[in-house]
Amino acid sequence: MSTHDAPRLRMPDLRFVAVETLIPHEQHDEQRSGPLVQRLREQGVLRNPPIVAALSPDDPRFVVLDGANRATAARAAGLPHLVVQVVRYEDPGVRLTTWHHALIGLPVRDLEGTLAAVAGLECAAADLRHAHAVLARREAIAFIAHGTDRAITLHGGADLHRRNAVLNAVVDAYRRGVRFHRLASDSLVDAQAEHPEVTALVVFPHFEPAEVLELATSGARLPAGITRHLVSWRALRLNVPLDKLADTNRTLAEKNRWLDEWLREKVHQRQLRFYQEPTVLFDE
Repeated sequence: MSTHDAPRLRMPDLRFVAVETLIPHEQHDEQRSGPLVQRLREQGVLRNPPIVAALSPDDPRFVVLDGANRATAARAAGLPHLVVQVVRYEDPGVRLTTWHHALIGLPVRDLEGTLAAVAGLECAAADLRHAHAVLARREAIAFIAHGTDRAITLHGGADLHRRNAVLNAVVDAYRRGVRFHRLASDSLVDAQAEHPEVTALVVFPHFEPAEVLELATSGARLPAGITRHLVSWRALRLNVPLDKLADTNRTLAEKNRWLDEWLREKVHQRQLRFYQEPTVLFDE
């Protein structure tokens, strides 16, 4: 779609916010946040702004839906402000889905031994159909598909917060010592067709936005790499100069006035492109 169509399309809500107002909803990946700080300093720009949702009209904080590692890296780099894309969680253009973890080269017996050490976790053998049904009813916190039509259902916790604590312990039990792929499909067959080295697939439930917000505002975090937010009209390659983020002499209001003028100039210069269709980029 050409840039002269831009005025008829919806511009992303981009703004500077204080880094301290950003609340992650998931654990950050320590292996990624460190290199991100270094990359941010080397590139000198923030390429892609994190996606956030306001908690409420009376609460100045924002929950980070996507970009937790970038927000953590900004905090670690000592930046006072960060440019984010603000979305409404209830907007139909924001969709919450789930990533599943395809474990690589881990024998199921070893996995069972690892899980046996997780406090509060109960495991049960099940066929795959029953495992899907149990997870759909949220009677399990996850299940592990392995072999042919075999699964292990994982149970623990009587409420959202306790279930989340056990789920974090489960993911922590394997993620530091086992390589895994994040996949959108909950099919072990699909996972092994794409990655033959996969030995098991950890399948997580679908979460509701209300659960994400409740956990985040309480200070709890979902495990890293489970929630997946699909956002229409996502802003990419914004490339905000790092010195604008790091500037401690300008107020938020002043920075946002600069941002508004900067974006208007990009529109005027036809430097924006809107994609309504799924797009594949080959220069990332």
